[in-house]
Amino acid sequence: MYALLAHFLARIKMAKLIITLRIMPDSPEADLDNIEKEAIKEIKKFSGETELKREIEPVAFGLKALRIIFVSDESKSNLDELENNIKLINNVNSVEIVDVRRAIG
Repeated sequence: MYALLAHFLARIKMAKLIITLRIMPDSPEADLDNIEKEAIKEIKKFSGETELKREIEPVAFGLKALRIIFVSDESKSNLDELENNIKLINNVNSVEIVDVRRAIG
């Protein structure tokens, strides 16, 4: 019975999540390219090779936020560790998960 259940559960595909992070640098002079490079390293550690999209969002007085949108397995839904690791990147003031959506199909 348990072997049949295990076999059935192994065949079920987990859904994909589309996650949007907003990374706020600590100053307008912060190197967003370096922050992006380091954040992507952390994202790939978290979810493996994944599709990514990057956007720059003007905030105020020359300050710009970095938005990174990526795809991850639903099984890796605990984003606290990822958030904390990105917060440790040089010149990052804050990290916020602004959107999480389930991809169907």
